[in-house]
Amino acid sequence: SVVTQECYVQNTAREYAKLYAAEAEPLEGFGEVPEIIPIFLIHRPANNIPYATVEEELVGEFVKYSVKDGKEVNFLRRDSEAGQKCCTFQHWVYEKTNGNLLVTDLQGVGMKLTDVGIATLAKGYKGFKGNCSFSFIEQFRALHQCNEYCEMLGLKSLRTTHQKQRKATSTKSKNLPNSSTVKKMVPKKAREPRDFISSEH
Repeated sequence: SVVTQECYVQNTAREYAKLYAAEAEPLEGFGEVPEIIPIFLIHRPANNIPYATVEEELVGEFVKYSVKDGKEVNFLRRDSEAGQKCCTFQHWVYEKTNGNLLVTDLQGVGMKLTDVGIATLAKGYKGFKGNCSFSFIEQFRALHQCNEYCEMLGLKSLRTTHQKQRKATSTKSKNLPNSSTVKKMVPKKAREPRDFISSEH
């Protein structure tokens, strides 16, 4: 079912996030590492929607840190610490899996992420097929800009020399969107309706 797939995807991404944290946390100056919160599948036989997912409720400003379609320019992805570390996490997973897998749709409150997706190449990766189109991987390769956290982890740049030369010619592209785009945040309520039950801690 869709709900089962959702749990499987998010918890698979969570395992990668734990490995990323184990590698990044000891680095001097890296600081806090984004975490993907666990999502649980519950069965309620008496309910007309028998399966639901349960996860911790994230309180605060809900932000998308990754690009869904190449058109979205999100300043918080580029300029915030959480956004940069999410981009580095994507780059790290991409390199770890030799470009076969990418964690997509990184979104959440601060460093706590949820509702993530996974894109794999057509053949899948280690028997796992993600829930996102493989074009996400191509897009990531084309749009990712390494930041200081990528450098701290020693990740290889995804830019070929050809792309570097092309990039040098388009200088003004960074200043195009006006600052008002920063304020267009997606409130948590606007996400796909889902059976949310906040877990009690």
